[in-house]
Amino acid sequence: MTSIDKRLWQLAWPLMLTNMTVPLLGLADTAVLGHLDRPEYLGAVAVGGNLFSILYWTFGFMRMGTTGLAAQAYGRRDAFGQSALLVRSLLLAVGIGLLLILFHRPLITIGLSLMEPSAEVADLAAGYASVRIWSAPAVLCQYTLVGWLIGTQYPRGPMLMLVAANSLNIVLDVLFVTIMGWNSQGVAAATVAAEYSATGLGLWLVSRRLPTRLSPFRALLGQARDYLAILQVNRYIMVRTVLLLLSLAFFTAQGAQQGDTVLAANAVLITFLLIISNGLDGFANAAEALVGEAVGQSGRAPFHRACGAALRWSVWGGVAFTAVFVLFGQTIINALTSIEAVATTAGHYLPWIWVMPLAALWGFLLDGIFIGATRTRDMQNTMIVSVLVVYLPVWYLTQPLGNHGLWLALIALMLGRAVTMGGLFLHHTRRNVWFAVRAQTR
Repeated sequence: MTSIDKRLWQLAWPLMLTNMTVPLLGLADTAVLGHLDRPEYLGAVAVGGNLFSILYWTFGFMRMGTTGLAAQAYGRRDAFGQSALLVRSLLLAVGIGLLLILFHRPLITIGLSLMEPSAEVADLAAGYASVRIWSAPAVLCQYTLVGWLIGTQYPRGPMLMLVAANSLNIVLDVLFVTIMGWNSQGVAAATVAAEYSATGLGLWLVSRRLPTRLSPFRALLGQARDYLAILQVNRYIMVRTVLLLLSLAFFTAQGAQQGDTVLAANAVLITFLLIISNGLDGFANAAEALVGEAVGQSGRAPFHRACGAALRWSVWGGVAFTAVFVLFGQTIINALTSIEAVATTAGHYLPWIWVMPLAALWGFLLDGIFIGATRTRDMQNTMIVSVLVVYLPVWYLTQPLGNHGLWLALIALMLGRAVTMGGLFLHHTRRNVWFAVRAQTR
């Protein structure tokens, strides 16, 4: 194993472990509510949880954009730039979080109306959301802290934050729900407390790693143009993320039109996609840090070595996932659902999951490279092309194939991202433009 492979793995394994354990927060909620006497509580948290997943991940650019900018400042050994980026990004995160709290009522109303739950579940979900929304500043600050820690090559920080959040969430779930009887609102309160505890731990971790003291605080706060520079990088990621979320929502909606059994089967199989993305994202996150460092140093050789190492291990990871799903896919389906019709239907469409890792790994990897190089506009434009020119047309033309056509369209979306981003990667590499313009924090 070469030195660059070792560096990649030192960054990747904590991030892979962190990503793969993300669903534990939801599992703890499900475990305590699943033993109550009314299924509506579980349904309310499922609906409310999906609503906040979409709402918060719309602002996932706070993580990705911060990683690229922090990695480049780290590569330049720009101590002030690293500190200034952290302070300014945290202020943006708090500001956006407070705006979400301020306008949460119409946001929740619109979100629940689009999901169309039953009246009783909708009322409980609204109560859950009215508590959960108070975590918004903490969640967005976590995105910023995680991005900064990855960019400055301390991947164990996010892992420690997640362990703290999971541990406290489980304890408070039992306290608030099982002992105090707060039901779905108790789950929301436990999650809010867990999010703020993880944010507090993250602030402590970054305070120990800041390369410069925060004494010139006025300079660190910067001016309006400094925040605009951060937002300029992040706005393209936001458009890209919204398009991806809408594509997955469209996939779910089209599956629902084919009946409850197909909808449930697709939901089970989408779990496989989440496992794939969370696993392979470890290599992509490591690539963000190493590529950003190389771009900050204007180091062409380190850049290409980082890209090559990330490519090798992403391909091996994709092959490994495919082998696992071919050998054990039906077993995993049977573990996820005991409903025979759903398990049988999911097994019928399982071969699409065999193909998914090898189709999706390129997009995950290239996302990491483009984020590290802060080529976020390219990410937005390629996603627009992939959705409008590939995904939707393929879905439209394959409607006679039913759910097979829907899965084919999703595979085509992944391949469309691979082709468009891969083409730009080769174009930028041939013209040596990766280092021509760097986003910097003054």
